[in-house]
Amino acid sequence: MNFASIIIGLLGITALVFGVFFCRHFYRQRKILEDKARHMERRMFELSILKELGDRIGYSLNVQNIVDIITGSLHQFIEYSAVSYMLLEPEKLIFKVHLEKSVSRKFINDIKDRMQKSLSALLNKDMQKMTVEEVLSGAIVVDETDAPVQSFFNIPLVIGEKVVGVLTVAHTIAGLYKEEETTILYKITRQASQAVTRLQEVITIEQRKLNAMVASMTEGVVMTDRDYRVVVVNPVARQIIGLTDRQEVTIFDFIDRLGGKFDIRGRLEESVKLDKTLLADDVIIGDRSFQIFVSPVKGTIGLNASAVLGGVVIFHDITHDKELEKLREDFTSMMVHELRSPLAAIKMMTQYLDKKKTAKDQKTQGQYNQLIQKNAVSMLNLVNDLLDVAKLESGRFEVHLEPMNIATTIKDKAAFYEPLAKNREIDLQVQLAANLPEEINGDTVRIGQVLGNLISNSLKYTHGGGTVTIQCFVHKKGRSWSEEAAHENIHWFLPAKNDPKLQAVPDTVVVAITDTGDGIAAVNIPQLFNKFVQFRSRATDEEGQKGTGLGLVIAKGIVEAHNGTIGVASEESHGSTFYFTLPM
Repeated sequence: MNFASIIIGLLGITALVFGVFFCRHFYRQRKILEDKARHMERRMFELSILKELGDRIGYSLNVQNIVDIITGSLHQFIEYSAVSYMLLEPEKLIFKVHLEKSVSRKFINDIKDRMQKSLSALLNKDMQKMTVEEVLSGAIVVDETDAPVQSFFNIPLVIGEKVVGVLTVAHTIAGLYKEEETTILYKITRQASQAVTRLQEVITIEQRKLNAMVASMTEGVVMTDRDYRVVVVNPVARQIIGLTDRQEVTIFDFIDRLGGKFDIRGRLEESVKLDKTLLADDVIIGDRSFQIFVSPVKGTIGLNASAVLGGVVIFHDITHDKELEKLREDFTSMMVHELRSPLAAIKMMTQYLDKKKTAKDQKTQGQYNQLIQKNAVSMLNLVNDLLDVAKLESGRFEVHLEPMNIATTIKDKAAFYEPLAKNREIDLQVQLAANLPEEINGDTVRIGQVLGNLISNSLKYTHGGGTVTIQCFVHKKGRSWSEEAAHENIHWFLPAKNDPKLQAVPDTVVVAITDTGDGIAAVNIPQLFNKFVQFRSRATDEEGQKGTGLGLVIAKGIVEAHNGTIGVASEESHGSTFYFTLPM
C-alpha cells in the first residue's frame, strides 16, 4: 500500500465521519423543526378552539355548548374511537357520545360506567343511581364489533371550583394516548372553564345587585333561567313557601311546597315556550290568598335582544283585598238590613195613619207616631255613625274640650240605661272612687257617646240575672293599675301585670265597664275596634240583637282625640272589661 492509497483511505474515513456527523445533525435539526411544527400546530389548534369558543359562545354560561365545541374539534389533533362528556343536571346526568368509528353497545356502556364512577369519586356521591339522558352521534353502533376500550382518559370539567362533569376520550387501540395529548386537552378545558368562571363571577355580582333590589319588594319574586334554575328569589317568596332559613332555594323546593295548589314548573314552561304572560287568580297558600303572575324575561341588548332568557314568577298577596271586599259585601248587606226594616215600618205606619183619621184611633195613632219616631231616630243614628267614621278616616274628626264633671256624666248615662237594664233583669251598678277630680277637660257629648256605646254593648252581651258595673278611679303615673283598682275595691278583668304601655300613661281618669257576660275569645280580641266587626254570643242570639259594628271604632276615635287610651280584657264564660282613659 503506497502513500497515496493511505491518503485516499484517510480522506474517505474523514468524509464518512463528516457525512455521519452531518446526517445526524440534519436529522436532529429536522426533528427539532418537526417538533416545533407539531407544537405550533397544536398551539394553533388550541388558539383556534379558544377563538371558536369566544365567537360562538360569547357571553353564554351554557356549559353543554362549550363542551360541544371542544369535542367537535378534537379530531384535528387526536385520534379516537369515541369522545364523550357527562354533565351533572339537578335531576339527571346528560351523557353525549360522538363516535368517530363504529363500536359496540358494550363499548359505550363501558365508557358511561367509567364516567359515572369518575363523577362519583370527584363529587363523593353515588352517581350510578341517577337517571342518564343519552345522546349518540357520528358512526353507527355495531354490536358485532367486539373491540373493548383499550385507551382512555378523563378530563374533569370545573366551573367556579365546582365539578360540573367530565370529558372522556376513548379508543379501541391500546397505549395510544401520551401525556402530551392529555395535557393540551386539559389546558383547553381549563382555559374555557376559567373564562366561564370569570363570566359567572360577573353575573353573580350583577345577580346580587338584582337580589338587593327585589329584596325590598312587597311581592314575592322568583326568577329562573331557561333551564328553570332559580337565579333570583327575594325574602318574601322564601317566606311564602316557608324556607326563610335556607341559603339556596331550587325550583323543586317551590314544587314541593306549593304541592297541587300551583304548578310553577308547568306554568314557567308554558310562559317561556309560548312567550306570553299567565295569571293565576286566588291561589291559597297557607292562610293567604295570592294572585300569581308568570312572565317570560327577555334580553334587551346585544345578541340576546328580544330573546327569552328565562321566566319570572310574582306572588301578589290579595288577602287584604279579599278582606276589604268581604267588608264591603258585609257593609252593603248590613246597610240594606238596617235601613230596610225602619223604612218599611215608617211606610206601613204612614199608610195606616193616612187611612185612620178619626178621634177614635188617637191612641193607636200615638203608638204609631212613637214607632215612626223610634225608627227615624234609628236611621239618623246610623247615618251619624257613618259620618263619624268618615270623619275619623279623613282626619277631620273634632272634639270640643271644656271643663266637664266625669262623675256626673257617668251617673247621667247610668240613669238613661237603667230602664233597659231592669227590663233585661240585669243589675246596672256605678262604682266611683272618692278622689275623682271635680273637673277634667273633655267633650261631654262625645264622652257620653263612648259611655253609651260601651254600656249598651255590655247590656247586649250579658244574660238576665247578670251584672254590668260602671267603674271610675284615678291612676297616677308609674303606679300599678291593679293596686289602685284594688284600693277602690274595684273588680275587673284586667290582669294583675298590666301592659307596660299602660304604666307609661300620665295622671289620668280610668273609666271601665265590666260585665258578667259570655266574654270574648282571645283570638277575637285583636279584631275589635275594626269597622263592621261584631261577635255573636248566647245573649245576643237569645235577644235577636244586631248592630252596625261601628260603635267601638267611633269610641276609639273619640278617646284618642282626647289623647287617651282604650282597650279590653276578657275571660271566656266569665265576662269582659272595656276601659278608656282621660288625661287630667
